Amino acid sequence: MIDGIELIRNLNKTEQRLLLSWAEKEGWNPGLHDADSFWRVDPDGFLGIEVGGVIAGGGAIIKHNPGFGFMGLFIMRPEFRSKKLGTKLWYARRDHLLSRLETGATIGLDAVDTMVPFYARGGFVPYTRQVRYEWSGIAASSYISDAVIMLKNFNFDILQKYDRDCFPGARSEYLRLWIQQPDSHAFGLEKRGKLRGFGAMRPCVAGWKIGPLFADSRADAQELLMAFGQQANGESMYMDAPESNPEANYLCRSLGMREVFGCVRMYRGAIPNLADHKIYSITNFEIG
Repeated sequence: MIDGIELIRNLNKTEQRLLLSWAEKEGWNPGLHDADSFWRVDPDGFLGIEVGGVIAGGGAIIKHNPGFGFMGLFIMRPEFRSKKLGTKLWYARRDHLLSRLETGATIGLDAVDTMVPFYARGGFVPYTRQVRYEWSGIAASSYISDAVIMLKNFNFDILQKYDRDCFPGARSEYLRLWIQQPDSHAFGLEKRGKLRGFGAMRPCVAGWKIGPLFADSRADAQELLMAFGQQANGESMYMDAPESNPEANYLCRSLGMREVFGCVRMYRGAIPNLADHKIYSITNFEIG
């Protein structure tokens, strides 16, 4: 039996990093530099439960903009599970995030299948399944399209405009941080003076994760994937393709990628009006 005074409170940066270390042990394979990026997006966006002076669990409650927030990175230490502490923390996180957003705002989260009914009781509605694919042992082609450009050299205002089609509301600071993560690669695809897609690939505990990957067409997305493949040094690459874009899953299967995980994107509030046909991989499961 675990005794002690329970306290739900904001987590500091060290405690936020503790959540990522737990996630690594659970096999979530976080990015090597995710903790710093997540913290800089929203330092007030991490809530935890303390029991007897010990952090028992926590999660992200990120305010991306007044109209959209995201709940993720929800994890409890093993010895504190199955004691209703997680339930108490989850509802506290939901309510605290709602208090930080404008009336009528939408909250998103990604749920493993077993948790869908629980989140539904908390007001969330399933929208689409998201499939994680692994692309391993890639023999990268020596050819990269001349249309592939490095995002650090691209007009950020145009990039933000494209991103806005694929994400609920503005996230300029998040986007800027994400494409500039240390040791990462961020490419765009520009044809006839028009941006036709972009993406980022970051190093993880194991291999690389590609996300986001947004593109006008399957062919455009594949050109970007080939560019990322050249940078992966033969290591596995992972991407999270939403079934709301059938072309994304077709692309992954056509390239011989293997499905390794799946979850369900759920929303509380109005479903965001996004260009689903452009979303080939979401940014991440942890903060949206």
